[in-house]
Amino acid sequence: MIINPADRLQSTSEYYFSTKLRELARLNARGKDIINLGIGSPDLPAHPEVVTELSHWAEKPSSHGYQSYVGIPEFREAIASFSKRIYGIEQNPSTEILPLMGSKEGIMHISLAFLNPGDKVLLPDPGYPTYAAVTRLAQAEAVTYALDESNGWLLDMDYLEKLPLPDIKLMWLNYPNMPTGAKGSPQQLERLIALAHEHEFLIVNDNPYGLLFDGQATSIMQLEGARDVCLELNSMSKSHNMAGWRIGWLTGASHYIQAILKVKSNMDSGMFLPVQKAAVKALKLGQDWFDQLNTIYAQRRTIAFEIVQCLGCTYQKEQGGMFVWSKVPEHIDSVEHWIDELIQEAHVFITPGFIFGRNGERFVRISLCSDAIILKEALARIKKYLGKV
Repeated sequence: MIINPADRLQSTSEYYFSTKLRELARLNARGKDIINLGIGSPDLPAHPEVVTELSHWAEKPSSHGYQSYVGIPEFREAIASFSKRIYGIEQNPSTEILPLMGSKEGIMHISLAFLNPGDKVLLPDPGYPTYAAVTRLAQAEAVTYALDESNGWLLDMDYLEKLPLPDIKLMWLNYPNMPTGAKGSPQQLERLIALAHEHEFLIVNDNPYGLLFDGQATSIMQLEGARDVCLELNSMSKSHNMAGWRIGWLTGASHYIQAILKVKSNMDSGMFLPVQKAAVKALKLGQDWFDQLNTIYAQRRTIAFEIVQCLGCTYQKEQGGMFVWSKVPEHIDSVEHWIDELIQEAHVFITPGFIFGRNGERFVRISLCSDAIILKEALARIKKYLGKV
C-alpha cells in the first residue's frame, strides 16, 4: 500500500459478521457443515407474484436505464398507501418519502446529512453495530444510553433526562428492538418526543421489525409531535423476504428529506426499475401474508427457546421479531470462547451479544431465519455435545 488509509478508519473495524462468515465458510469448505443461526437473512422467498412482477419488467428493453434518485412516483405512492393501511398515518409521497437501497444505506445518508465532526450522537447499548460505526465514520462523538434487562430493555426516561441533551444532535432508536426483541412503550416514546422538542435533537427510529412482531404493526410516526423531530427508516428485507433486493425507505418532514437527498443523489444512480415495480406489488399484499410469516416465526421461536434452555440460558418469553435473545449461564467465563467451542464441537454458530455493546456481553442471539428442521438439527447437535441424549 503506497498510501495510508484515512484516519477515520483507525477507529472502525470490519463488520463482525463479515469476518465471521469467512471463518464459517472456511470450516464448511473443510467439511464441518456448520449450522449458522447468526444472520438475520430470511430463508423464505418473496411472494410468487412479486417475483413474477420483477421478471416481467426485467424483460422489457426500456427497464434497464438509470432511474430517478427519489424513485418512481408509483413506488412512493405505494409506500404512502401501505403506511396508511398498516400504520394509519398520512404521508405525502412527493415530499415525505425517500426510497432507499435498503435501510442500512439510510443510516449513512442521514449521518452525513446532519452530523459535523464532534457532534454528539445518542446510541443504544445494546444496539445495531452500524449506528456506532457510521457515527465514527462521520467523525461524530458517540454517547451511549443503556438498555437494561431489569427494565425489559425499554428506555429509562429518568436516566435519559439526566444526559446532556442540549449537546445531542441525533439519537438512534430501534423499536421493535434488535437484538433484544423488546416492544417499545408508546408512553415512553411520547416523553422522548417531548424531550426532542425541548432540546432540539433529531430522533431516527430504525424500524425493520415493525411488521414481524406477532402481527402488531408499529411506527413512531403514529405518535403526536413525531413529525417535527423524527425520521423513520423502514425495510422490505424482513417483512417481505426481500433482503438481497435492497429495498427500503425513509419517511419524515420534507426539509429533512431534502437534506438527505443531497447526500443520496451523490452516492447512487437510482434503483433498478423492475425492483421498484416488484416492490409496489409486494406493498399491496394483504394481511394474510404477514399472518403467515408471523406464524412461521412463532413456530421457529418455540424451537429456539428449547435451544437456549438446553444451553442453560435464561430468556424473556415476551419477545418478538426474528431473533431470540437470551442470557448465558453464570458459569461461562468467556462468551467468545464459548461461542467458538459451540462452532468447533457442536458445529452450530450463534451470535455473541457483545457485538451489540457492553450491555450485551452476557447474552447471545439466535436467528429464526432457518427452517424448523434445521433448528431441530441444531438442537440435536447441542444436546449431543452437552451429553444430554
